[in-house]
Amino acid sequence: MRNFKYSIIASIILSVALAACGGDSGTSPSDVIPDSVPGSPSSSSVKKLSSSSVTQSSSSVIQSGDSREESSNSKQSSSSSSKVSSSSKRSEGDPSSSSQKIASSSSVKKESSSSEYVPFDHSNTLASDWYVGENAYKQFTDPRNGRSYYYIKIIGKDQVGDKDSVTIMAENLNVGKMVLGAENQNNDSEIERYCYNNDTTKCDEFGGLYQWAEMMQLPSRCNTESCSDLIQENHRGICPEGWRLMKWKDFYIAWHAASNNHGIEGVRSSYGFNGYNSTGLSLTGAGLRTAEGKFSGLYEKIALFRPEEYEDDKNIRAHHSLISAQDDSAPQKNHRELKTKGFSVRCVKLE
Repeated sequence: MRNFKYSIIASIILSVALAACGGDSGTSPSDVIPDSVPGSPSSSSVKKLSSSSVTQSSSSVIQSGDSREESSNSKQSSSSSSKVSSSSKRSEGDPSSSSQKIASSSSVKKESSSSEYVPFDHSNTLASDWYVGENAYKQFTDPRNGRSYYYIKIIGKDQVGDKDSVTIMAENLNVGKMVLGAENQNNDSEIERYCYNNDTTKCDEFGGLYQWAEMMQLPSRCNTESCSDLIQENHRGICPEGWRLMKWKDFYIAWHAASNNHGIEGVRSSYGFNGYNSTGLSLTGAGLRTAEGKFSGLYEKIALFRPEEYEDDKNIRAHHSLISAQDDSAPQKNHRELKTKGFSVRCVKLE
């Protein structure tokens, strides 16, 4: 009996020892217990360890992803820097840059918006064909400055009623260097002109304005003293070669044109000068320069000196013709004015 007890005790001790050592295969008890057993400490440990490993791995992936994102950000930053650098380069000198284009566009817009002056079309001032006939106007070019002028042959009557004709410019002469209205035309070495309001576009439209001595191409002293001994029969003055200054007789014939049924209104252009222009002379409201150096009468009047001094006051006065849009009274042969005023000029063709 005692031996049986000892045998049982030895068996129990052996079992405990074997349990403590883990068995023959060397596997741990936790490996033997399946993960599916609820509440198993080994399952929790495995899960935690596995989850921790996965989390750590995932964290590594995220870290790796952050690194890629950072790398991507670096690339973007680098790309952005390149773009900024590229933009700077373009704005510094690349003609394709937007700033250059804007500047260029602005420049072009500025150029196109600043209206370029278009030379005046003098055909606007001429008479209609039903008055003067088709192709009545011809043109010639002044070789001194390349300026072209319309001219016309007008058939009319002289002061005694005889039929006569005159070939005369249908525009006012425009030649010479512009001087300010406040100055006298006293440079005897070149032709000088006034332009209404000191504006050269008015010279283009209406012709120049000239003091008497300048028109005559005589010394400027002839504006304040008589130079009657220097006046020629067909005085050329500032007219082109082959042309001469208009005299009273020339104006009278043109005024009494066969086609004119409107009196003095027939010499005035319909271009802003309240006329019929039935003669074809096409006078325009060029205005004048006063003896005090001012301008007046644009679109309202035209005055034309003649190559004749006024006999009773020849030192300072010369004959002229004044035509006004507001007054239908005709100019007279003995009308005279101060030589220092600035008037328009018409030339007559030598025939």
